[in-house]
Amino acid sequence: MNSIKELIKKYPVLSIVLGFQVFRLILLPFMGLMPQDAYYHFYGENLSWSYFDHPGMIGYILRLFTVLFGKSVFVVKLADFVVTSLTLFSFYKLGECFLSKEKLNRAIILIASTFFISILSFNSTPDVPLLLFWTLSILFLYKAIFEEKKTFWIYAGITMGLAFDSKYTGLLLQIGILAFTIFSKKYRKLLWSPWLWSSLLISALVTFPVWYWNYHNDFASFLFQSSNRTSSISKFKISPKYFFGAIGHQSLLLLPILFGAFLLFTFKFVKRFLTKFKLPKSKTLFLLAFFIPTFLGFFSLTPIYWVKLNWMMPSYVTGIILISIFISKKWVRYQVLVSIIIHFLVSIQLLFYVVPIKSDDTWVGWKELANEIEVLQKQYQNTFVFSNDGYKTSAALNFFMDQKVYAQNIVGLHALHFDYLEDDLKILNGQNAFFIDSDKRFKNEDKKGTILSEITPFFQKTIELEPIIITINGKKVRKFWVYYCSNYQYKK
Repeated sequence: MNSIKELIKKYPVLSIVLGFQVFRLILLPFMGLMPQDAYYHFYGENLSWSYFDHPGMIGYILRLFTVLFGKSVFVVKLADFVVTSLTLFSFYKLGECFLSKEKLNRAIILIASTFFISILSFNSTPDVPLLLFWTLSILFLYKAIFEEKKTFWIYAGITMGLAFDSKYTGLLLQIGILAFTIFSKKYRKLLWSPWLWSSLLISALVTFPVWYWNYHNDFASFLFQSSNRTSSISKFKISPKYFFGAIGHQSLLLLPILFGAFLLFTFKFVKRFLTKFKLPKSKTLFLLAFFIPTFLGFFSLTPIYWVKLNWMMPSYVTGIILISIFISKKWVRYQVLVSIIIHFLVSIQLLFYVVPIKSDDTWVGWKELANEIEVLQKQYQNTFVFSNDGYKTSAALNFFMDQKVYAQNIVGLHALHFDYLEDDLKILNGQNAFFIDSDKRFKNEDKKGTILSEITPFFQKTIELEPIIITINGKKVRKFWVYYCSNYQYKK
């Protein structure tokens, strides 16, 4: 005990960071499966060059951990935790390049205390590997440019490519380095350097799997990620709900103090640039090149478009380093205090599910649903299972059930990557099925009383059964409508 006290006294910053990480690690066994965990695990079970929604890096990582440690919810969460811990370590090494020891301590405390690190540690998304490779890319580019270590151009090319193989947002790394070289008088000469262009070429080569998959699938993923969003943005319809929703999300992810510092810093920088037309010194400009395009770019869209809470995450890496230059110890202490309170409240919710979540984006009820369906299948034998909510129910049931669970492609609707599994649905002709439909709002235990019009043309007869009610800690928390559908007929 005395040795622990001495360690905390000698390394207070390390103790705070490890304290947050140990707390997250302790919570891992209590975390249930999120639909996103299940869907990206489904990626790993169906290995491909890339996938419809995103590149496949998160799926490959989950596949690796599953092969090494077995298939379980804990292993999925452990993969996220380990990768995010590596991101924190990489951030520390990056911060050493810019900050004094005191300011570096503030930076690592700030990032370790954020809620977005907790989300990345608990929930499988493409952002988990993206943040790791994003941080490593900036670190390697720093060493290549400012320390003139040529081999780091190669390492940077590889990690920039891997960032894109994690999520398309990774492309902002190449944009960032080009923006830096264009605006920097001192380093503009790099535009004629073979090392810079070799690094960019390597990054492009590393992204080959994504391009290969898209080429053979009519560029479906690129179109999915761009066309609908471009159309929505072009309508230019002001929505205060989008703007204030983004404020709320970012305040939660960074916590209000740090997010407020981000806004203040961005405002002052933009004002200074527009009024004095003066750019900062090279190292600060380098950090800004990976902060401003991502943070300000996405934030500027919030009045007209629903910017998802994770889109700005890559900007946090260099943003926190920049903030650490001027933020005081007092505000860092406040940040930690607020973080402790929020994490305590979150842990209560995780352990006791105090507040019901009226959404399918929850970690409760999926395993229990799978168990209930297996009981039903003993009564109604030779049935397959499908759902119609994008991916959530189908992916979760695929994780927990020893059978293939289908999505809405069963009834001719687009079903994300389920459409690209090359399943021969004609083999299901004549079979019976269970259609599972989540009641997100769950106000009563009644049947729905209606049948989706999309379902009936594909089956001879559809009967609504009693809904499945999921009970957690003595509380009825989730409800699923269940339909028995007979004599499936595939229609192309």
